[in-house]
Amino acid sequence: METARDTHMRTATPPGRGRPTGAPDAAGPTRSVVLGCGIDRMDMRQTLARCEELIARREFAQHVAINAAKLVAMQQDPDLRRIVEGCELVSADGQAVVWASRMLHDPLPERVAGIDLMQELFALAERRGFRVFVLGAKAAVLEQARRRIMAKHPRLQFVGMRDGYFSEAEEAEVAEQVRDARPDILFVAISSPRKEYWLGRYGRTIDVPFVMGVGGAIDVVAGITRRAPRPLQQLGLEWAYRLVQEPRRLWRRYAVTNLRFGWLLGGTLIRRLGRGARP
Repeated sequence: METARDTHMRTATPPGRGRPTGAPDAAGPTRSVVLGCGIDRMDMRQTLARCEELIARREFAQHVAINAAKLVAMQQDPDLRRIVEGCELVSADGQAVVWASRMLHDPLPERVAGIDLMQELFALAERRGFRVFVLGAKAAVLEQARRRIMAKHPRLQFVGMRDGYFSEAEEAEVAEQVRDARPDILFVAISSPRKEYWLGRYGRTIDVPFVMGVGGAIDVVAGITRRAPRPLQQLGLEWAYRLVQEPRRLWRRYAVTNLRFGWLLGGTLIRRLGRGARP
């Protein structure tokens, strides 16, 4: 019997989509390379402009937000790495990623947090008449988030939403639901790497110009989860604020991920020194 992973391997987006790691793009800057992952060297303004360009192009384009946890996961998951490398737009979601790029002398201009980009895209969609669909989170959370979004953006064309609690057997049906709504922007509020796998299987079948994984950002919009104060965000301690809110669920994940990220970065710096290169 074919497993979900087998299906992903058979149907995932092939390499070659998007830009090669570190390669220039006629429409934008080069990519910084952090632990083998190419990340667009763009600030928020440039990233938002790039999103609008991709939507106007009317071809499938995928955005991915990179944090320390995803960089660590990519070292052990070649399927996830291949999907990320195929994305048309890759942003540094975590402050630790920006700091790492500077330590590696391949600096990113700033952090482009996924939740901030999502909020900017809601405003852009309202101004430009883009249609929006949100997939993921719990049904009650989605409805609460939708009310808050519409209160802030009353002219936004919110054309659909679907909770993220569906089985593997329902995945094709969910893709059809998204396609039938004809959105211009799809926000996928499902945890990694499940959202990347789902988009790898169905992204090119849903006829959406721009898709973006937003993880738990919809919970923040709905007011279920509190976001860290800006000073903690700037210090790269947003993960610690989340840990205080959900210690039982998150402590092991953050402990392992942060240690592994530091180990990988340290190893990269040591190897560079051994070759006589700048750290």
